[in-house]
Amino acid sequence: MPTPLRTPDLTWHNGWLSWATKLMSPNFGARPPHALIDLMVLHSISLPPGQYGGAEVQQLFTNQLDWQAHPYFQQIEGLRVSSHFYIRRSGELWQFVSCDDRAWHAGASSYRGRTNCNDDSIGIELEGLEGEAFEDAQYETLKVLSQAIMAHYPIAFIAGHEHIAPGRKFDPGSGFDWKLFQKLACVPSQCLPAINA
Repeated sequence: MPTPLRTPDLTWHNGWLSWATKLMSPNFGARPPHALIDLMVLHSISLPPGQYGGAEVQQLFTNQLDWQAHPYFQQIEGLRVSSHFYIRRSGELWQFVSCDDRAWHAGASSYRGRTNCNDDSIGIELEGLEGEAFEDAQYETLKVLSQAIMAHYPIAFIAGHEHIAPGRKFDPGSGFDWKLFQKLACVPSQCLPAINA
């Protein structure tokens, strides 16, 4: 079982969680008027794919990635993306966009009868590779983060990128343990994708 975290500072300031390391991304916008922030979207990311521990994800989300530093980066050159949160393999938590704003994490997407999931969702990236397992420390951070978000925003649904953009995206993938996450975070099954039924 994951080792419990020390009690983190879960206070919010204009959509920023005090617990997270703050690094502002320029890749965000205002949410549509009256947007109901009721969806959390889980992703996985590593740059280059399958390599962990570097600063490349932070550099990508802040438009500072050196496109020439690795052959893979040339495939994504010019990409302008962000996420609200990023959880490293160690469990360390970063935040790039206020949850009150619209991060650019979902792309073309549809879920619970609505399109453009960026409009009313909070995006959480897990350092990892789709199909591979995640670390206990990541589940522990995700548990606490999810509970903090659900206590502050009217979250009714939690899905993977693969569920809101099926056929186009495949993360966080089969290595993510939805049942473990549900148990740790005490999430009702009706909030989760059908795979957990």
